[in-house]
This record gives sequence, structure tokens and C-alpha cells, in this order.
Amino acid sequence: MKASNVEPPRLSRRLLRWFLRAELAEEVEGDLDEKFYQVVSDKSSFRAKLNDWYEVFHYLRPFAIRRARHHFNHMTMLNNYFKISWRGMSRQKTYSAIKIGGFALGVAACLLIALFIREELSFEAHVPNKDRIFRVVEIYEGPETVDRDVHMPAPFGTVLGPDYPEIEMVARINPVELFGAGHNNIRPEDRVENTYEGGFVYADPELLQMMNTPFVYGNAKAALSKPLSLVITRKKADKYFPGENPIGKVMIVNNDKERALTIGGVVEDFPENTHLKFDFFVTLSGREFYPGEQTNWRASNYHTYVLLREGVDVHAFEKKLLMLKERHFLKPLKESGMADVEEALSHLSHKLQPLEDIYLNEMGVYPEGISHGDMRFIKLAGAIAVFILLIACINFVNLSTAKSSNRAKEVGLRKVVGSQRANIINQFLAESVMFAFLSFALGLVLARLFFGYFNWLVGKNLVFPWHEWWLIPSLVGGALIVGVIAGIYPAFYLSSFRPAQVLKRNVTSGTKNSALRSTLVVFQFATSIVLLIGTFIIYRQMQHILTTKIGFDKEQVLLVQGADQLGNQVRTFKDALKSDREIQHVTISDFLPVEGTKRDGNGFWNEGKRNVDHAIGAQFWRVDHDYIPTLGLKVVAGRNFSADIASDSSGIIINQAMVKELNLGPEPLGKRIQNRSVWTVIGVVEDFHYESLKQDIRPLSMTLGYSPSIMAVKMKTSDLHGAMDRITETWNKFAPDQPIRYTFLDDSFGMMYEDVLRMGQIFTTFAVLAIIVACLGLYGLSSFMVEQRKKEISIRLVLGASVQSVFRLLTQNFVILIVISFLIAAPLGWYIMKSWVLQFKQQAAIGADVYIYSGLIALVIALGTISYQAIHASLMRPAENLRSE
Repeated sequence: MKASNVEPPRLSRRLLRWFLRAELAEEVEGDLDEKFYQVVSDKSSFRAKLNDWYEVFHYLRPFAIRRARHHFNHMTMLNNYFKISWRGMSRQKTYSAIKIGGFALGVAACLLIALFIREELSFEAHVPNKDRIFRVVEIYEGPETVDRDVHMPAPFGTVLGPDYPEIEMVARINPVELFGAGHNNIRPEDRVENTYEGGFVYADPELLQMMNTPFVYGNAKAALSKPLSLVITRKKADKYFPGENPIGKVMIVNNDKERALTIGGVVEDFPENTHLKFDFFVTLSGREFYPGEQTNWRASNYHTYVLLREGVDVHAFEKKLLMLKERHFLKPLKESGMADVEEALSHLSHKLQPLEDIYLNEMGVYPEGISHGDMRFIKLAGAIAVFILLIACINFVNLSTAKSSNRAKEVGLRKVVGSQRANIINQFLAESVMFAFLSFALGLVLARLFFGYFNWLVGKNLVFPWHEWWLIPSLVGGALIVGVIAGIYPAFYLSSFRPAQVLKRNVTSGTKNSALRSTLVVFQFATSIVLLIGTFIIYRQMQHILTTKIGFDKEQVLLVQGADQLGNQVRTFKDALKSDREIQHVTISDFLPVEGTKRDGNGFWNEGKRNVDHAIGAQFWRVDHDYIPTLGLKVVAGRNFSADIASDSSGIIINQAMVKELNLGPEPLGKRIQNRSVWTVIGVVEDFHYESLKQDIRPLSMTLGYSPSIMAVKMKTSDLHGAMDRITETWNKFAPDQPIRYTFLDDSFGMMYEDVLRMGQIFTTFAVLAIIVACLGLYGLSSFMVEQRKKEISIRLVLGASVQSVFRLLTQNFVILIVISFLIAAPLGWYIMKSWVLQFKQQAAIGADVYIYSGLIALVIALGTISYQAIHASLMRPAENLRSE
């Protein structure tokens, strides 16, 4: 083969030119060519090509490799991008403020809601064995309803361990106020004055071991092992025994010196993210609330927790729990005379609820004394955060594309001088990222400023995560992601302009071809109107709750708390209050139609039907002779209790729902019913709402009894302050060492719907925020629209157009967009809020006015936002804008 027909390998030479220093390239390539052809001549072309590759790799040495300049070039280019972006931002302060301000508000809202959601989803995350701890839930699947409950019989927990080797540990708690949990008066043994405290619970000694609760003093194994022992939290130890070890100290609860409690340990304060928010753990060791209570399978008052051994299959274990029915439930229920025991037990099963699921409780079990959240609310909050951030991003996209004609010449000139489309895209993305970083920084500041308000709004004690490692990386990552996403469309749209069209001024202006911008404006205001609709519906429902007929009189009723501190002087104190001419009635009872007071559910039958009929569940309240008139209950049949009729001690007054459930017919008076005793019906009261309006009115019964913790005082005076002063003065005569505590019945009733009120406040806050962000964008759009149409407006004014016609010209398109937003938002708001309203048995009437008001508010705010620009444009001097023509 002739040497002239052979060429050096192209790939090897391409590699050489890629890494070799430019100043060496010509000389080295010449030497390699000379050597290549020499080898071809002396040996063969194959040997020459191999040798050429060898020589190329031989130059892969430090002196010959070109310096990497691309990193410097990239950094220089990025620096240039940000410099140009900063200068543009500085020149257009209003535009930049709208962009950054809208973004910052969206970021602040998102950050605060994210902190809330993170807290709600982190419950029990601190418990080491959380994946093996469960709460037992009892499920009764009847023909028509499914009932779930976590209250188990006292012996239920004691038989689980011996019966099931899969269980490592069992623990029970009793949080029922009827037995003394919840709120109590407490004091150290050496003090006279009581302190009213909440957070009491009865617990097995194993509970603190199971939860691996850290101790300050004492240990989990021994702290609750002795009868009448007590474990308190660090904050309560510091309150009552500052600077000392309180183990062995004695505390008196409700002045009951015979059952004084000895402190066996002090635990660290429980974190916010736990459902076991208690401060006083009273041992269940040796505790029996009534004779035979700990072996009674017919009374259910205990929450039962189990710690399974490692490797246990939960679903298989749940199936084994079915054996409990035959082993333990069947015999005592048959002995009690219950009808159709086998049939009833066939519908009964027990499931294990994971510890981490208890707070959000998607099983729908909400027992008293246990805090819980709502997954629906978390999803709603997350959706609000996403929509508000979307609205902020939409502002960015809208303002960027609306300003396209202003930047068209810049894009055209860049392309003419050789700029590639990729460089222009990078420029606009860099600008977007810079805006995002500034917005995130400002959003962080705003989030901190409004953090206290947000905590009040959601009813939490969140801690701002300044010291968390993830905060800064999350914000940086979020700024990059949001900046890129928000800038992608404007970057590709603006970089698509052709230089020839730009320089001939043939670029479509920002106000034309605006279908996308119009769609985004519609999305913004539709979201805002949905939030407004939600706000109106929630507040209307709340107003309905507070004004609807509930069956009792809650006005001007003072609840004196802790009356049992007076001991045997309670009735004497009551008589002293009744002697005041401005006090209408006084009653002593812990059973009241508001949350936080006692409840006692019992099974009832018609007399002699216990072995035939199924029991109906009813409340069993102990009251005195003045209870019905004090609360303004209406007796629809029979009479009230009378102190002059001795047989009333076995009489019972029931509500209409109980008459219906027991099938007592139109003449229930004189009929006899039974639970643990037999009672004669002497009266029927009209149904009244003693639980939340979310629930149906269930059967209720009242008998004469003594439950002296609360005294309700019905006042007939308009001088409430004077009456309260006289009540306080009377109290101080009976209990000079104990400050009086009182609330009003209507305030306690309102507290039952605190979650409804809070949701209304949340909707209001975020509706206002969404409208502010949307209006910021609308203001920016209207200002650019006026700027781009100022010559058209000037010509119209020269030709005689009126201010009103120019105003109408500039606002009519926005009005149409708001109307379209309303047409979308109205049915969407109705659909979203329908399921929320349906949870109430008493529902407010939601008319068309709610939707109309929401739409009108959005329209008025939008018109107010763009009116300034429209009026300013209508009053401008045409000569200034037409001077260049």
C-alpha cells in the first residue's frame, strides 16, 4: 500500500486536539504526521496506526494538557447573568417588589403550614418501640351501623398477657373523668391551699416502661408499683417542690386525706407530639373504683395498650384475639342475663391500632381525655399551602410574559450579536432563581414575624426550627426548584423571539395572545373565591350553633368549679346563694350539657326484660331538685323531682329520645325501667343537646344524687359583675384559703366548637392572603397593560373618548375573568364544603347569598386593585405619549 493513500486515525487526532494545549498543537501534530508516514513506509499501515495511538496517549502528561478554562468561563457567565438580573430589578422597583412580595407571602404561608403538617405527622416518633406498640380497638359491626370504641373492661388487659405469648407487655390507662381523671384540686400535704390542675390519668405501672419514658427521679419499674403512688412531670415537680427531689412527698387530691398519694417518680415533660399529654399519673396498682370493678367484664372504662414481641404478624395476631369472646366475654355476659349473647358477640372483633396512628385516628375513635388531630384538616392545610404558592408562581409567570414586549428588543439584540438561545434561557432562569432566593429569604423573615399568630391560629406551640439541620438546605433547594419551575415558561417563551421580527417591532405584545395569562388569573381568583365561600359557610354554621334552639338555657348561668372543696358545707353554701334576691336558681351536679363535665353511660331495659331485650345505651346523670329549673329544661310530661316526695329517691326523669328507644309509648309515666337498679319514670323532659351538635340526641336519664364538684348558678340580674362579687364574697366566707374558680355556661358551650371557630379563622386568614397575592399580580398586570396601551389610550382621548369609556376599556376584560372565576368557584366551593357541613346534625341554611357575597367581594377587590391604573391612564396627557409619533 502506498503511503500517500494512508491517513492517520481521525479519532486519535480528535482526542489529541481536545486535550492538547493550543500553543503545542501545530508542532506536535506535524511531528506525529512525519512519524506516522515513516512507519507506514518502513513497516505497515497497521503498525503506523497503533504507534500513532501510542504517541497520542504519550502526550497525556501535565505539561501538554490544556488548562481547564471552562469553569472560569461558567462562573463568569453566571456572575454576568445575576448582574444583569440585579440591574433590571433595580430599574423596575414596583415590578420587582410585586414579584418578590407575592412570592415571599406564598413562601411564608407554605413554610408555616409545612411546619404544622410536620408536627402533626411526627406524633409518637420519639417512642423507641413505636412500631411494636398498639392500642386495642373494639369493633361492633351491626346490621346497620359500625361502632368503634377503645374502652375495654378492667380485666381485659390482665388476661391478654397470660393468654397470648406474642405480647411482651400490657398497660392500661383510665382517662374517664367520672372516676377522677382529667381535672382535680391538688396540694402538697404541708399546704392548705389547693391548686386546680388538669392532666390526671390512672395508669398501670407498665405504661411508662412500655413508652420508655425518661425519668428525672426514680425509675419506670418501681415508680407506680405501690398502691396510692403518683408520678408527676418535671414542670409540676418544679412548681410544687422547686430545687428538690420530690420522691416520697405526699400530695392530697380533692382534700381526700384518706387516699393521699405518694410521689414515686418524676418524668421529663412530655413533648408536644404525643397523645398522652398528662402531668399526673396515678397508679392503678391496688385501685378498685367500686367493689368488684377490676373483675367486671360488663363495664368498659380502660384504654389497653400492648407491646408485641419482635417479628409478630399483626394481622395473624388480630385473628387470634377472636378467642377472647368465648374465653372471657361469653360467660359473664350470660350470667348478667343479657339476651342473645352469642348473636351479639358474633359481630364483635378487636383490632390493633398502631401507636403512631392514634393521634390522627383515621379509625374515627375519639375518647375523652385524649388529644387527637384530623387528617382531613392536614390535607386541607397542605392543599391551601400548595394553592397559595401556585398563585405566587402564577404571578411570576404572568408578569414575566406580560412584560415580553418590553424585553423583546433585548432578546433580539442578544441574538444579533451571537447569543445562543440556550444562553438567553439561562439568563432568564438565573433571573427567576435570583427572584426566588430573595423571595425565600423574605418569606423566612415573614414566617418568623407571623409565627406567634400562626401558633394561635392552629392552636399549637410549634417551635421555629432555627437549629434544625434541614432548614437552610430545604429553603435553598426549594428556592432552586420553585425558581426553575416558575421561570421555565417565561424563559422558553421570551427566548423564542426572532431577531428580524423584534427589530421590525412585529412581536406580539404582552396584552395580546393572552389566553394563558387569563387562565392563570382565573385560577388565582377561583381559588380565592373558594376560600371566601368556605369562610362564609363556616361562620354561618358557627352562628347557627350559637343561636339554634338547643333545649336548655345557657345564658347568665355561672358554673362555680371545685365546690367539693367545701366538704359537708356544699349544701349550706348553695342555700346561702339562693338567699340572694338576684339569684334565681342554684343546682349541684357535675353532669352538665357541655364538654369537660362528667358522663356515665349505662345499659337500660324495661323492667323484667333484661333477659329478653337488648340493652339501650343511655346517659345516667345524678342531679338535685333544682337542676331542671336552673338549666331551663322543659318538662313535657310528668313533673320535676320534689324534696317533699320521699319516693323520688327511686324516681327517674328521662328525655324523649329514651322514651322512644325503650318503646314506652305515649304514656311513659309510672312505667318502670332498670339498669343496675329499678326506677319509676316520674317525668319526661324535651330533648336537649347535651353533646356536640355533630351528634344526634341520645337517650338520657336523671336521678337524684350527689355529685358536688360543680355548682350552677342561674342569675336573673343584668348586673352580672355585682352578682359575681356577692358570690365571691360568700365563697370567701366558706373557704377563705381557696380562691373561687368559675366559668359561664355559654362560654363552656362555645368552647365545644373551638375547632369550628379555628377553622373559620384559618379560612379567613388564607382567603385574605390568597386575595392579597392575587391582587399583587393583578396590579402588576394592569400596570403593564396600561404601559403597553398608553399610545392607544392617548389616541382615543384625542379623538374624544370619555374617562368612563377608557376606564371601561381597561377593566372589562378583568371583570369577565372574575365572573368566569366565580362560575368555576361557586360549584367547587359547594362541593368541598358540603361534606364538612354534613357532619353536623343541626345544619345552617346555606343560601345563594353566600356565593354571591363571595363573588362580589372578589370583584370589588379586583376592581379596586386595577382602578388606580385605569383612572390614572384615563387622566394622562396624550401629548406626552404621542410625542415620538
